Amino acid sequence: MPKYLSFFSLTLILSSCGLFAPSAAKTTNKNLAFAPYDVIIVPGVPFGGEHWSETMMQRVHWSKYLYDKGFTKNIIYSGSAVYSHYEEAQTMAIYAETLGIPKENIFTDPRAEHSTENVYYSYRVAVKNGFKKIGLATDPFQTNSLRSFIKKFEFPVELLPIVYDTLNTVEMISPKIDGNAAIRENFVSIKERESFFKRLKGTMGQNIRWQEEDLKTKRLRKKYGNRIESNPTD
Repeated sequence: MPKYLSFFSLTLILSSCGLFAPSAAKTTNKNLAFAPYDVIIVPGVPFGGEHWSETMMQRVHWSKYLYDKGFTKNIIYSGSAVYSHYEEAQTMAIYAETLGIPKENIFTDPRAEHSTENVYYSYRVAVKNGFKKIGLATDPFQTNSLRSFIKKFEFPVELLPIVYDTLNTVEMISPKIDGNAAIRENFVSIKERESFFKRLKGTMGQNIRWQEEDLKTKRLRKKYGNRIESNPTD
């Protein structure tokens, strides 16, 4: 019995990490058949002020690849000032515009502090702007960690994880930017504002401020009713 329980627990952990999920190439190739998308969502990562991280570089260049190839018409970069005083969304938007993506095709979500919030608040930006065909474009690990969240709440968001073999064919230039426009005034790090366990709950979507129309069942409305926004901002 203990061995069975141990194996079962390990299976749940691996499943939640997406290790049993389809490959990035298989998922992306399948969903690119529905392109062009009205918009793709690109979650943010912290920016230190001098050089973007490899993760941010990969996500922005992947979004540019999808835009340049005509797979998406617009891009939403998502992320608040979480661990540094630079807003992640605005930082990526500056990089994207510097790389040649037209400013009118770039949108930002400055609210999200966790990956589940990246999806939800960007989805609301998409709805506000009349975008219907929506994709999520990020690295495979984050993609797989968000599969169940997207499925649970029935968001009309298709997965377009980075295909590294494809990204390796792209010239990954690293332009210098002026990040001052992305600085959040009166910034306080999330580590100072929230405990580890509250941040963990946020990662699981427990801090989201919902709009009632997105809670599609009576059970969900009852469960998250105390976090429905009475005066939606969008």
